Amino acid sequence: MRAKRVVPREQASRDVDDAIAYYLREGADQAALGFIDALEHAYAHLGRHPGTGSPRHGHELNLPGLRAWSLTGYPYLIFYVERSDHVDVWRVLHAQRDIPVWMQGSDVMV
Repeated sequence: MRAKRVVPREQASRDVDDAIAYYLREGADQAALGFIDALEHAYAHLGRHPGTGSPRHGHELNLPGLRAWSLTGYPYLIFYVERSDHVDVWRVLHAQRDIPVWMQGSDVMV
């Protein structure tokens, strides 16, 4: 089976930039590098196995097809939808955020 491309939306890329900036501001350079590594591993996994993320938030938010995948070792969730030819990454949010509020601000369209 061929892996699907993982395509972060602009907001997801901003979320990632914000997380990295936070770690760097806190002087946690190794954590920033680890975050990037964990994100790359998660994207690779989702490209190969897009159906493995949890649909819980999709059900709660009434967004069919929305799934969430946790980053290993970091308190972040990747929110995405599997498309026929790629994995559409909507947001990368800290798990302690008010997810419904943050997802409302997204340019989400199924």
